[in-house]
Amino acid sequence: MFFLSRQTVSRHRSLYAGSFVALAVGVFLLGLAATATAATIAYDAPPGSTIAVHLPGGDGTAPQTVHVNPTGEDASGLQVVLSMVGTLSGFITIFVIASTFAFAVASRRREIGLLRLVGATPKQIRRMILGEALVVALAACVTGAVLAQLATPLLLAKASYTELAPVKLEPASPWIALAIAMGIGLVVAMLGARSAARRAGRIGAVDALREASLEPPRIGPVRVIFGVLVLAGSIVLLALIRPGTGEGVIPLAMFTPMLLVVALTLLAPLVVPTVGRLLAVPLVAWTKVSGRLARSNVVAAPRRTASLAAPILAISAIAGSMVLTLSFAADASTASIRDTLLAPIVVTGTEDLSKDIGGTPGVSSVDGAIPLTVIRTDADSADLEDAEGIDTAVAPHARRLEALSGSLSGLSGPNTVAISKELAGFEGYKVGSDVPVTFVDGTSTQLKVVAIVRTALEVNASMLVSQEFARTHAPKAQPTRWFVLPEPGADSGRLVDAINTIPGAHAVPATTWETEQGQGVRDGNQLGLILLLGPAALYSAIAIVNTLLMGSLQRGREFVTSRLLGATPAQIRRMVLWESTLVGAVALTLGTVITVTVGALIRHAMSEGLTDVPTTVPWGTLLGIGTICLVLTAGSALAPTAFILRHSHPSAATE
Repeated sequence: MFFLSRQTVSRHRSLYAGSFVALAVGVFLLGLAATATAATIAYDAPPGSTIAVHLPGGDGTAPQTVHVNPTGEDASGLQVVLSMVGTLSGFITIFVIASTFAFAVASRRREIGLLRLVGATPKQIRRMILGEALVVALAACVTGAVLAQLATPLLLAKASYTELAPVKLEPASPWIALAIAMGIGLVVAMLGARSAARRAGRIGAVDALREASLEPPRIGPVRVIFGVLVLAGSIVLLALIRPGTGEGVIPLAMFTPMLLVVALTLLAPLVVPTVGRLLAVPLVAWTKVSGRLARSNVVAAPRRTASLAAPILAISAIAGSMVLTLSFAADASTASIRDTLLAPIVVTGTEDLSKDIGGTPGVSSVDGAIPLTVIRTDADSADLEDAEGIDTAVAPHARRLEALSGSLSGLSGPNTVAISKELAGFEGYKVGSDVPVTFVDGTSTQLKVVAIVRTALEVNASMLVSQEFARTHAPKAQPTRWFVLPEPGADSGRLVDAINTIPGAHAVPATTWETEQGQGVRDGNQLGLILLLGPAALYSAIAIVNTLLMGSLQRGREFVTSRLLGATPAQIRRMVLWESTLVGAVALTLGTVITVTVGALIRHAMSEGLTDVPTTVPWGTLLGIGTICLVLTAGSALAPTAFILRHSHPSAATE
């Protein structure tokens, strides 16, 4: 049977070429993320640059000693991004491969019917199709793994000494990483083919011949049940996007659209006809015959439409949700800075300018916090936290530091700390809780939480201690940013000019600093968006082209028959254009619904407790995603159609 599978793959090269390319690219992306992650795990910091931190263990975890780089110069940032890239690429791979294999098998219903007619059993049909999937998957996985291994040194060279990995990364042993990527590729391919093989094996010979060109009118109950279950899971994730989620909204913005996409794809035979009919109303009114034919093709074949629309729906929903999420995050950050910062002037510098700034005529007081690096530990992990030593008499006047619970007056004592609301929510700390920490000088202690303050990462550190306590553990640390409060009646503009005469000082109005910080967050989010969605978007573009090419190349007999009935090549091309556009429009409409739903919930969650939060919708990026998807869809359908019409003759329909 495996020999027969190899023969059928060879005979259907054009049909399985799309599946091969899609799987090879998917394994390449997974392998690249896996090998690069292996390099970050294998990275060892230079001797003497780390601090030994003891973890007590507990709940089945043995005590251990870990080494932490207090400067933060490691590959953990890149490791997080790579894990998210691998997750997203893995999802797109599973989604696309399942669709392409199902489409490839569905395109051979007439051939399968003939095999059943000559005596092939359902089990033999299933084995043949699974064998074909195995042949394609083995070749694609090996190709993708080899390409990933070749590209890994280039990726690590580009990633080294960047913000995400300010260290030199070298390739690690690739065997385990590539084996995982190839294993995922093989499993995905076999699962994608298994569902279609079982469906084809259950159809009798006469039924298969009768339905060779027409899909069954109903979908199975199992598919409906799974679709409803996934939809229910999506609703649960949507309910979790609420105020107080904090940075957890970022993974929710990625995983929630994934589940919604899966649910809509499973329920596509129920959803696509309705959406297709609604979107086709103006098309039919404008184009008459070609638009009506396009609508009929889309509505009558919801499974084929779902397979063609799958990559468009996936990338539009996920990319759109992430774009809106990061844009709204920057808006919330800007509003948070504006609501938290009370001082009208901000000064930055590389030296200790506290005395010079405080001695400037017109300055009432200066809030210059001492930066402090703290390693926060628990039973089995150690995390770097930004801390500040503040003057509790001045800081509450320069920035909004009212305690949500507890009191800042408790910071006057030793081993006390005020923490942000976000840190308290993530770790479950309350007023009175003890936070185990290790300082850069190597001393370890427990800090008692005396207050929980509002979160404003660009203004307040996640942990606040007294200046005296900060100098005890970081005697050489000096402020690098000062919030300046002018005397009553002093002109802030003239005071900015006066402070700028101090060597090394850079003073700006608080509104200017707020804008700069907000733009910095937006620029950082843009870089993260490119790193996160770039590979997935490229893969989705390849998948869109692949799937549409596969679909159009199988319609040669249909086009020739249409020519026999009197249709001109121009009419057929217009029908294909409107049909592909309608498929793309259905996918983009569903993707837009997901994007708007997730985006609205994300904005509500991030805006809680803030005033006058701006709403920045990156219309250019969102419209660009939709336009590119539609152009790729139409072009990928029209190109093979033109080829078929140019190299075929109506007499071919009788052959």
